Amino acid sequence: MTEESDAWEEEYLCKGAVWGGAVHHLPLLLPGSRVLELGCGNGKTLSAMIGRSWDVTAIDFSVSAVAMSRMNTGMLQRGDVCVADARSLPFAPERFDAVFAIHILSHLQKNDRTRAAEEAVRVLKTGGILYFSGFSTEDFRYGKGSAVEDGTVMRGSGISTHYFTEQETQLLFCNLTSEAITTERWSMRVRGQDFCRAEVQAVFIK
Repeated sequence: MTEESDAWEEEYLCKGAVWGGAVHHLPLLLPGSRVLELGCGNGKTLSAMIGRSWDVTAIDFSVSAVAMSRMNTGMLQRGDVCVADARSLPFAPERFDAVFAIHILSHLQKNDRTRAAEEAVRVLKTGGILYFSGFSTEDFRYGKGSAVEDGTVMRGSGISTHYFTEQETQLLFCNLTSEAITTERWSMRVRGQDFCRAEVQAVFIK
């Protein structure tokens, strides 16, 4: 394991059970659609997905995250949760009708982000939909930490975080057709002070 994967194991063991927040809006997909979630984490989004009539597969490279997702979602009736790396997916080309990449690419450095994006496109069917979200450079945490790469910082946890622009998101998935790319903003209050949270959200068609 790398130092960063060790850091993720530590994060899930210590904090995974308390991570919450609203689930991202889930789109309307046809019943029986094959759906892949990259980086399922503690199963928050997966819990909402399995309430739909989809055939859901979820992966995470963290053993602790996969165990937590399985526990939090119970017995999956349509799909599976497995340990796998988004940079080298163990699936055949054009297997999925939709791929969700919710914040996972924010925690990969440039070469790995490119590899993971290429893999997501590879396993997506022609006509399939890719849903992306990643932290925005407008987020109040942008630039706070030790610089790792352009737009990427590492804080005390040992986990790197990249902050996207809309233009960068478009370039990352330049082989797909962009349906929508927006920056969503909301306020978070900490110790009586309001801070701007922001993320880039995008929908692409293969």
